[in-house]
Amino acid sequence: MRLQMQAIHFDADAKLFNFIQQKMDKLDTFYDRITSGEVFLKLDKSENAKTHTKLLEVKLYVPGGTVFVKEQGTTFEEATDLAIDTLKMQVIKFKDKRNKARGPKVVAGITDSEPLAVVEEELEEE
Repeated sequence: MRLQMQAIHFDADAKLFNFIQQKMDKLDTFYDRITSGEVFLKLDKSENAKTHTKLLEVKLYVPGGTVFVKEQGTTFEEATDLAIDTLKMQVIKFKDKRNKARGPKVVAGITDSEPLAVVEEELEEE
């Protein structure tokens, strides 16, 4: 998957970009039609905290739509792991919706929606 990564108002290390790319590539196992994506890395500068909260925004482009996640953590690696977990669920849900919208496949009078045991019983009766 082709990812465009941007660190906003700071310079990110190449190791961080490689880490994010490796994690995002694993999403192909859940839905192989992801075409590309955008990743934005930001530092949340709150006045009270001494440390900056890391924000990660990911937008994945799939045929027929997009999937968006925004996560925060104490490190970019933590935020990436949280985003990957959320993206997995969203991508699987998107894939299931797409498959259900297309309807069940019909092969020789048998549909995907029928349980196999019912089909076997019908064949035995003939």
